[in-house]
Amino acid sequence: MPALVLLGAQWGDEGKGKATDLLGGSVDYVVRYQGGNNAGHTVVVGDQKYALHLLPSGILSPGCTPVIGNGVVVDPSVLLSELSGLNERGVDTSKLLISGNAHIITPYNVTVDKVTERFLGKRKIGTTGRGIGPTYADKINRVGIRVQDLYDESILTQKVEAALDVKNQILTKLYNRRAIAVGQVVEELLGYAEKLEPYVADTVLILNQALEENKVVLFEGGQGTLLDIDHGTYPFVTSSNPTAGGACTGAGVGPTKISRVIGILKAYTTRVGSGPFPTELFDEDGEALRRIGGERGVTTGRDRRCGWFDAVIARYATRVNGLTDFFLTKLDVLTGWEQIPVCVAYEIDGKRVEELPYSQTDFHHAKPVYEMLPGWQEDITKAKTFADLPKNAQNYVKALEEMSGAPISAIGVGPGRDETIEINSFL
Repeated sequence: MPALVLLGAQWGDEGKGKATDLLGGSVDYVVRYQGGNNAGHTVVVGDQKYALHLLPSGILSPGCTPVIGNGVVVDPSVLLSELSGLNERGVDTSKLLISGNAHIITPYNVTVDKVTERFLGKRKIGTTGRGIGPTYADKINRVGIRVQDLYDESILTQKVEAALDVKNQILTKLYNRRAIAVGQVVEELLGYAEKLEPYVADTVLILNQALEENKVVLFEGGQGTLLDIDHGTYPFVTSSNPTAGGACTGAGVGPTKISRVIGILKAYTTRVGSGPFPTELFDEDGEALRRIGGERGVTTGRDRRCGWFDAVIARYATRVNGLTDFFLTKLDVLTGWEQIPVCVAYEIDGKRVEELPYSQTDFHHAKPVYEMLPGWQEDITKAKTFADLPKNAQNYVKALEEMSGAPISAIGVGPGRDETIEINSFL
């Protein structure tokens, strides 16, 4: 049962799209198991660049079946727009499968998300405003709308009425907004039913049968470990579980069927949105990382906050995910520095701390303790093997591997699909 989980080992934006696409030609299914269109992947194929927000990256690999699992929240308008855009570019999207149990992002979820974030002011979380959090809240509160509800108008109407009973009170009395009409929402959602129907399936059954037939299934997480609702830097996190355990609940596959867990690790660190970030840079180095690395959110368009590599959070990701491998991305971005700082520990109230603090307060006060590693000046984008890398680049990779607690099995040396050094096969 060759089931692999591929996830972000930092705060997201590590380059999961490239890693998933690299494996996509060798796997039978690629499954998104959580998140929504608040996650973005950039995949470069030849001279073509694709920005994917909701669809699994494997949709660009012929022969691979892309799956949106039950743990994902789906904005139908975004999904259909993304499918249309790919079809116009000649990409076959007909194999896509969508779980009937995935929850729908409704218009009122988007409205609540935006007005709530504005109301918080300086205390805002830094959400994308796309309705992700409110949709997951509805799911937990058992007033959510699922994909399968689009095919029973009576049930759909009852569920929308139940959800708006409370939300309209909040919108009108707390936020001074107009009430949202039940009929208008139902009509809009029913308008998506026919277009989505060819893709809707019992994905839990299909994926488990595939594993029983020894087909290769790759589970793709959105965001990253430090944005996990349970294990991230709460409350500055997403509303789901991007960690490895989320693959089981978000796709309906038991943990005994997972054979490998691959963490995507950027050669430095970035973060989008609010929240603590110990190695964040506010100087020329930070601006250089942002410029050279093209650090702008695929989905949000926001500049990413940039900082040096943080081995403390890498070790944490190894532990909470049970990582078996790392895929190190964007090593080429670090070319040109004489010395490269790496955060090996934190200083908190005068004490050295080598593991991620349990306390939110302590993490907010954490100051990075750096070790300086020699840099390199040579262009590494044409490197095909580990031996092709300059000696200092090799030493940098080895140091990160030792500090992080899992082997680095692949290295990204450029944005292209073929600009990757494979040290150990993932399959």
